Formats: sequence, structure tokens, C-alpha cells
Amino acid sequence: MGDYVADFDELRLADADRAGGKGANLGELTAARLPVPPGFVLLRSAYQAVVEHGPHGAELDDLHAQALRATGGARSDGQQLEELCRRMRELVLDTKLDGAVRDAVVAAYHRLGDRIPVAVRSSAIGEDGATASFAGMNLSRTNISGDDKLIEAVFACWASLFTPRVLTYRARCGMHQRPEMAVVVQRMVAAHQAGVVFTADPATGRRDRVVIDAARGQGEVVVSGAVEPDSYLFDANGPRLLEHRSGRQSFAIVAGPDGDRRVENMTDTETPVLTPEQAHAVARLALEVQRHYGGRPQDIEWAFDDNTLWLVQARPVTMLSDHSDPTPVAAKIDSNRVLRLRGLAAAPGRATGAVRVLISPAQGGELRDGEILVAPMTNPDWLPTISRAAALVTDSGGMTCHAAIVARELGVPCIVGTRTATTDLHDGEWVTVDGTSGQIRTESRPVPGPGGTERNGETTTAAGSIAVDEHRIPSAATVLAPPAPTATRVYVNLALPEVAERVAAGDADGVGLLRAETLLVQALGGRHPRDLIARGEEHTFVDKLSVALHRITAAFAPRPVVYRATDLRSNEFRALTGGATYEPVEHNPMIGYRGCYRYVREPELFRLELAALARVRERTPNLHLMIPFVRTRWELEACLELVDASPLGRDRGLHRWVMAEVPAVLHWLPEYVQMGIDGVSIGSNDLTQLMLGVDRDSEQCAELFDESDPAVLDAIGQIVGTARRLGITSSLCGQAPSTRPDFAEHLVRMGITSVSVTPDALPAARRTVAAAEQRILLDRALDAPRVVPGGDQ
Repeated sequence: MGDYVADFDELRLADADRAGGKGANLGELTAARLPVPPGFVLLRSAYQAVVEHGPHGAELDDLHAQALRATGGARSDGQQLEELCRRMRELVLDTKLDGAVRDAVVAAYHRLGDRIPVAVRSSAIGEDGATASFAGMNLSRTNISGDDKLIEAVFACWASLFTPRVLTYRARCGMHQRPEMAVVVQRMVAAHQAGVVFTADPATGRRDRVVIDAARGQGEVVVSGAVEPDSYLFDANGPRLLEHRSGRQSFAIVAGPDGDRRVENMTDTETPVLTPEQAHAVARLALEVQRHYGGRPQDIEWAFDDNTLWLVQARPVTMLSDHSDPTPVAAKIDSNRVLRLRGLAAAPGRATGAVRVLISPAQGGELRDGEILVAPMTNPDWLPTISRAAALVTDSGGMTCHAAIVARELGVPCIVGTRTATTDLHDGEWVTVDGTSGQIRTESRPVPGPGGTERNGETTTAAGSIAVDEHRIPSAATVLAPPAPTATRVYVNLALPEVAERVAAGDADGVGLLRAETLLVQALGGRHPRDLIARGEEHTFVDKLSVALHRITAAFAPRPVVYRATDLRSNEFRALTGGATYEPVEHNPMIGYRGCYRYVREPELFRLELAALARVRERTPNLHLMIPFVRTRWELEACLELVDASPLGRDRGLHRWVMAEVPAVLHWLPEYVQMGIDGVSIGSNDLTQLMLGVDRDSEQCAELFDESDPAVLDAIGQIVGTARRLGITSSLCGQAPSTRPDFAEHLVRMGITSVSVTPDALPAARRTVAAAEQRILLDRALDAPRVVPGGDQ
């Protein structure tokens, strides 16, 4: 349609880089002929033209860089961040929309109808993905009518990029580049009932369940957590209704006589929100959406008007747990502990700690790390506080509300819809929150000893709190009853020091991939590393990196921690403070100025990393070095000379790894081993990208990207085989070993030494690897010659 606007029927999932996740998904659903209300998307290019390249663009960039620094570390500088965000929003709202962009928006709006009510919804670039939903982070407005009101709502969406909750969330997701946004404009549904449906149970991770939260009127009361919705649990086979739980709804948001937004008090609170026929219709439609997306579990917003069921939004379910233990977690809790309260299980895991009742996000500073946060309702403004809580409990809200989704992403056990938590629970009271069963039980207050004491198999820190997630991050309970041991080591990928203790309490054999980039950005508060060097602050770099590293190595000792040195891709690091001065502009940074070659060209930064590693190894010698993106023999040789010239050069216990991401490793690996390399870790994403010639960031070519392509598997087999022949360890970093049993079995049969997965995938990966090893042993037993006693072979 144009450079700035596209109708839904012009968009597909591959357009997420210009229409945002929400806009691209709506286009995809429209193309599948599913019931989506018509609309259009104001594309990313419009935001760039009006805001980024507008009169305040340069000042916005500067303020955003300062805001990144304010979000650094475990605690953000709340007051400074709030002020910076306020100034950025003012700059956005002070910008004018005129000329071609305004003409395109108004023309598209008029094609929907004459002053027709629409929903105006943020569709930020990068949101609604598989690991970061941005649930409720950015603004949406409903019941908007008229040209001027529409433009005003668009600016409000753009400005919502710059709120403390959004920038904190982005920082935790490792997203430090300049934020950008598309905006969805969609015809309003005159909703009588609306809500959210998940095609998997977010509390247990079961893929054969469908969970529906429903309320009267518009669905925003469900996603915001403002009411306790009716909840319906279906068996996906059928689908068949298994359970209905009535909620509490004292008000509804409905369309007024002129299409405007109106709050209406509810009188009928006894009748179920949905009839059995309507509930089944929602479940069937949700499963149809899941089938369209290849069976991937979906988080879907829906609405009924007089006669029609509509799809308003769909996105992948983020951070779905993998709970396969047939014994409910609740059954593992000592029955002598008094059941204090019940609610809806919204985010799995179990945590014990002191209660802290807070009424407003503004009180977040009162929460001590590791306390149980109890609040009236969930909304995304609580994000900085939730991230420091051992668990979250609320009076209202449903298991599909925005903050419950965010709690699952953060690995924070969560119970919503308790109705009376803020009055029944009191500051300082000790409770256990079971986010899988929805139960809260009383505890006797522990007496912590120096460095923490053991109690009932759980670790109590000196601060007096326990925070254990049994799904995303394996718990101490998992250590007491671990899965079957495996000959193939199962490591975790890690980036953040603040989760190291909790991850280390699980069943991981060590850290197979410690990503330096996220660690550095957080430790340095968003500053480009070379900016510190230019200012003579090398000691700051070494000090901060050493502290962050030691927190991780100490948690895992004596298990190995393999530190992958900073893989400085130019497009990511330009967004850091001072980054534009040091980073080149590259058309394809995925195969550009990065990895080992960059250390040779810019040795000063690599020397500082080596100095930090040497300092940490003096206290915890379980730390080892991995060099990424090695292309040629000569650059690795030059890089190892830098290692030898550093304090690490005298450290004979240091293991030296290379990442196998470039296909040239198939030729050079024997010579790498002769140069002193004793470990190789296969970066399956980059290796697949370069074997198949597919940019792994390309939406358009996504279907070509396949880690299990025979050519890729053959390359992996050659790398593992060479490693075995030469007597060095081999590993693979990625999700495939936990999610694809056939892929895991390939690796085990090849003789790989270890796999490394994200913490949430650890239990599944351990089970998958164990099953593969058992099948291999069984095959060998069946193939072995049988010996008959007293007879011949």
C-alpha cells in the first residue's frame, strides 16, 4: 500500500521486522482466513521518519543511552530512570505528524469506515516472540474514533517505548539497541465476552491442555489483571471440558452509544461468562491457530460480539515450563504446614520467604531481595519489583494476564486470583508459595547461619529468603532427587550473575556457555567497553567483570564454567553509550567484524578480559576460556599468542576451547588441537547459517534454517568424530537437544561429550539424553553375540 502503512492482508509473519510481532501475526492470521477484525499497521518506517529522523531524534538517542546505564545491575536507579523516561516521552509527544505519513494513516483509517471505533495497539519491533512477549509493556488504546484521536493514540503508543518498565524489561532481555515501534489499528469488536486462551497449560507445561480466561465486556480487564476471570480447562483431544472455575468481576469495559469506552458495574456475577458451546468454540479456534503455526503453543486474545467469535491477537507462548513429574509439587510439601490460601497457579516453581505486602509499584523499593511480593493486582509496572521477588501473589488477575506471563519469563513463581492475599497475609510472615498448585502454606521462621543454612532440603540465605523455581531453574529439590545420571554431560547456557545461585542449585554439570556480551553490558551499565578504555578506566572494566564472573564461578564450583569471550557484533554494540564512535556500519554483521579476528585487530579489549579471567581463576579455578567465531588458523594462532602473553599464559590448568561456528573448522580442527586447543563447542545456529547460506536473522528465509539438515548433521558428526579421535572434549550449545529427541540421539550416537542448553530446558535435556543413551545401550545389547552356557558362541 505504501512506505508507511500496510493492510493486514499485505502482511505475513516474515514482516515482523517492519510491522512488529503483533502486526505480523495479525497479517498471518488474516492470510489463513481466520476471523480477524480488519485493520492496518503503521509500519516501523513511519516511526523512523517521524521520531528517529525528526527534530528530537539525536536527543532521544542520547537520553536512551543514559537510561540504559540507569537500568544496569540487579537494581536500577529508579529515580534517574523515571526522569529520563519522562523527558523522552515528552520529546516524542512534542513531535508533529504531517505530510505523507499523516496522509497515509488517515486514508487507511477512512477505508475501514466513517469515524469507526478502532483499537490502537503497540507492535514494538522484537515483541511477541518466542522468549520475550513484552506482555502489556507497551501501550494499547481502545474505542478510538476520529482522525485527531487516532493520531494522538499513535503518538501515545510511540511514547510508551520510553517507560521504566519497558526499558527494564528490554535490558533484562539483553536488548540494548534503539527501540522502534509499529502500531496496529484494528476495527473494534463490540465485545460481550472476551479474554485469553493458551493452547498449553502455563502452570504445568502440558501441551495436551487448553486454558481459557474469560470475562464480560472487553478483554483488557483479563490481560491487565484488573478482574479475576472465569477459567476453563480443556483436554485438547476433543476438545473436552475438564474444569470450570468461576471468577469475580465487579465491572466490565464496554462500548458506549457512540463507540466510546465506558465502565459498567456488573450485577450478574453468578452466571458463567461463557456457555458450554462458546467455551468449546474458543478452544477449537485456538487449536486451529496452533495448527496453522505448526503445532507451536499459542497465546491468543479473542472476543465474542453478538454472533461471531473473533481473533484479536496471537503470539507464541513464552517460557512454557516442562513439568513431567507425575507427582504434583503440592504433594511434596510437608502436610504439617498449614494451608493458608489458594489461588490460580500462574507461573510454576516453589519459593519460601517473608511476605511483603505492597499496594503500588511506587513502593517497590521497600521489597528486600528474596521476599514474597503480595499485591492487589498484577500489571507490568511492577516488573522491576517482580524481578527481585522470590515469588508473586495477587488478589486478582488470571493465569493468562500480562504480569503472569512476565513472571514466567523471569522464572518467578506466581499465584494470582487469591482474592484476599493482601488482607490475609502480613509483612514478615513466612510462607511457601507453590506456583504449580496455587497453594500458599505457612512456615516457621528460620534462623539463618553464616552464609546460609540447610532446612528441609532448601537453602535459606542470610537475608532470610528462599527462591526456588522447579521448572525454568532447577531447584534444590531436584538435587535431592535428580534424574538418572548420564554419561553425556548436560551443561547450561548462562549470562546473568543474579540467577547463578539458583541455576547452580539444580542438576547442571556446569556452564557450557557463559555469554560475555550480556555480562559485560550489565556490568558496565550500558557503556561501550572501548569507551572506558579511551577514558583510562581499564581498572573499572577488570574490577566489574571480575566481580560478575566470580559470582557465577563460585556458585558452580567445582563444576566447570566455560567463558565465551566477547563476540562483539557491530550492530549490537553500536547501540551502547559511545558505540557509534567505535563500531563500523556493516551490511551483514553476522559474518562481519567479530569474534577471534577482532581480538587480533583490537587486542587491548581482549587483554582486559584475560586479566579479569586470571583474577577470578586465582579464587575459583573452574573458569575456562572459549574463543568464538574462529575462521582461520593464523588468526587463532595470533589470538593464542595474546593468551600466552597474559597472566593466563602461565596457568596450566586452563582449558582452551574454540567455538565451531565456521565450516572451515572441519579442515582446521586437527591443527587447532596441535596449537593447544582442548575443547570444541559447536554453535549450531551459526554453523547452520553458514552451511546453508541462510541469515539466521532473516524472517524471509526462516523455513530454510534447519539444524537437522543432513549437511549440518554431517558437519557436526565430522567435528565430534575429529574431537574423539584427537582426545579433546566436544559440546553443542542450543535448544535442539532438549526439544528434539531425534537430534539429541544423533549427538549421543556421534559420541559428543556434552550438550549445553538454557536453564529452563535442563530437565528435558537430561531426560532426552538419558533416553538416547539407554536406547543405544539396548541396541548394543541386542546386537551383541549371545553366549549359551556349556555351548559354543
